[in-house]
Amino acid sequence: MLKKLGKYMKGLGFLSLISALGMIIEAVCELALPSLANNIYETVNVATSPDQTKAYVLKMGFCMLGLAVIGLCGGLTTMKASAVVSQRFAFRLRNDVYKKISNFSFRNIDKFSTASLTTRLTNDITMLQQVVMMSLRILVRGPALLIVAAVMAVRINPEMSATLLIMLPIIIVIVALIMKFGFPMFQKMQKKVDNVNRVVQENLIGMRVVKAFVREDHEKDKFHKASDDLAKQGAMASGLIVTVMPVMMLLFNAVIVFTYYKGALSANEGVMQVGQISVFASYVVQILLNLVMISMMLLQLARGKACAERVVEVLDTEIDIVNPENAFVPTEPKGEVEFKNVNFKYDPESHGDNILENISFKAKPGQIVGIVGGTGCGKSSLVNLIPRLYDATQGEVLVDGVDVKKYDLKALREMIGVVLQKNVLFSGTIEENIRWGKKDATHEEIVAACKAAQADDFINEQPDGYNTYLAQGGLNLSGGQKQRLCIARAMIKKPKIFILDDSTSAVDTATEAKIRESFYGDLKDTTVFIIAQRISSVKDADEILVVDDGKIKGIGNHDELIKTNEIYQEIYNTQVKGGGDFDQTGGAK
Repeated sequence: MLKKLGKYMKGLGFLSLISALGMIIEAVCELALPSLANNIYETVNVATSPDQTKAYVLKMGFCMLGLAVIGLCGGLTTMKASAVVSQRFAFRLRNDVYKKISNFSFRNIDKFSTASLTTRLTNDITMLQQVVMMSLRILVRGPALLIVAAVMAVRINPEMSATLLIMLPIIIVIVALIMKFGFPMFQKMQKKVDNVNRVVQENLIGMRVVKAFVREDHEKDKFHKASDDLAKQGAMASGLIVTVMPVMMLLFNAVIVFTYYKGALSANEGVMQVGQISVFASYVVQILLNLVMISMMLLQLARGKACAERVVEVLDTEIDIVNPENAFVPTEPKGEVEFKNVNFKYDPESHGDNILENISFKAKPGQIVGIVGGTGCGKSSLVNLIPRLYDATQGEVLVDGVDVKKYDLKALREMIGVVLQKNVLFSGTIEENIRWGKKDATHEEIVAACKAAQADDFINEQPDGYNTYLAQGGLNLSGGQKQRLCIARAMIKKPKIFILDDSTSAVDTATEAKIRESFYGDLKDTTVFIIAQRISSVKDADEILVVDDGKIKGIGNHDELIKTNEIYQEIYNTQVKGGGDFDQTGGAK
């Protein structure tokens, strides 16, 4: 793990060294001041000439002032250097984690929750940033002050200094307890942070649904529970600090009392001067304070370790969908799609049933292929295999006669336009969102795509037209408007394969018919897949796949299927008689 994270410190060694040197300089200057003060005290006690005393005091006073300024400069240097190092470390790590997540397949994303990935990318890395910064300060300052103070104390009175050794085994035990019990506590705490983030995300994204169903109190209770769980776990972790601190302070005070008691006895015997006792005590205080500081830092390291393991887990996740060696890049893509005996399940290592089983069909360029079936029958899973959002467990998915697993991922997905079930729009203007499909698209191309998707009219009704700013997720638009914008965004690519996954469900039938008509003109050479609940959406398709329970139970056009396929007949009759969508009226599953 350290090796994994250590590479993000590459090139920062010089700044880290500067930080360490600055902290050492500050520590030495800070510890030298009591000795100089004692020298002044002893000189004043034995001085015979007032002028000589005054000159010596001024001289030592300027020396002490100089040391204080040098120590200040050293401390400021450390603060600046450690801040730069920690920020660059976090920047590099955050970038790599984000790039890793961006390259995740859907299966990889399914392994982590969105909330957990968000926490790891933000909270966990921020914690590691703080650990790096504190390590450059405290883990340098603490040992430096500890060592120098111990040396100075030994110089003053070796016998009394030896008594400090009794603290070492106690400190070692405390440190061991911190690492043993602190680490699992902080692991659990970060999971509780994940849960709080999940609840907040769900509530904010679904705020309109929450208000529509008057579930504010329910969501408040859910957040309260998640927040309370985090607070309790945080209290348990803090309890470790609460337990450690009194023990450390007890040791602290006991050693201080012993120091003054022993020092008083030594002064009576003439072994030590009063000034030496005060200086010795100040060094003992420094030793104890830095032992406490180091112990607390180790507690932070325990939390940092928990965060580090979570971040490294993301970095170590093997991406199951990657570019193959010598990846195939088509020069003249046509858009022919063929499934050969395809089986699929989300977790290939599980013993559960396949989501798709023995899927075989062929779609030629320019064809419109409709896919119908009940909810959960595998329609979306089927089309997700074409752009390699998932990989088939068995069998082959071919595009222009080449297995999609042999394609360059970017080249494959560039030739495919996808409109998923969940319509995702991004913060920015309408024009910026459409340009996602073609980054160098002209305004005229954008307008043409929107006209084809039947979006131009409502866009022009907006206050700023195509420059209208969309809220996050397009919350200021209706469901049908968002669908049409997503269709326009995909159509502007002029893809060779066009997939609409139930993407017109919020659009009225008249508008939907106009959108389909545009396919025959704007996408006449494109292979179009239409997943739909309404038979009317696929009635005019060149070929219709009837999917049930992960299997293709019928292939043909509308006229053929209405005569020969019972499932299709049932869907059709349900909708005709019920006047609604198949799933809405409880049709065949």
